[in-house]
Amino acid sequence: LFRQAGVDTVLKELQQLHDQRVLKPKLASKLSREEKHKALEYLMFLKKKWDGTIKGRGCTNGHKQCLYMAKEDVSSPTVAIESVLLTCVIAAAEGRDVATVDIPGAFMQADMDEMVHMRLHGTMAKLIEKIDRGLYTKYIRYKGERPVLYVELTKALYGTLRAALLFWRKLSQQLVEWGYTVTPYDWCVANKMVNG
Repeated sequence: LFRQAGVDTVLKELQQLHDQRVLKPKLASKLSREEKHKALEYLMFLKKKWDGTIKGRGCTNGHKQCLYMAKEDVSSPTVAIESVLLTCVIAAAEGRDVATVDIPGAFMQADMDEMVHMRLHGTMAKLIEKIDRGLYTKYIRYKGERPVLYVELTKALYGTLRAALLFWRKLSQQLVEWGYTVTPYDWCVANKMVNG
């Protein structure tokens, strides 16, 4: 649908995975039948933005993980709306500076703490091979004419069930190292006194 602009967008997303060292290619012959069966599919969604540019969003389909992971092992805290509103009220009353931050590829900042395999096939396998032929080509196998690449996820990736939890842990730990104190009432709220 988007022709070369779509291809360029997909390549940009795959390049980010490569640059952040999210993927570790694996030989299919070295994976067990169960590991291949549990491997998550890589999905890519493209949309045309209001300004005409094409935006891509890659993720895994973590649905298979629901079969063998307990809910308490994957649940990430989420800020309560009351906490957001009270923080706004306090900031206004005290004249605090307020800023918002976007962390690009946020989940990819956190290391995976379990073995998760992902499968790229067809066009996705062909396109990631273009990024680094020396790395990926030897790991690609063909099912008929369809290329397939298995990878181990070394970083959290959107769509895996633990991604949000792993990122929250990393961010919280970093804030504590910077001198913030996480409130016991909402684990998603942290405060730091600066010059009183």
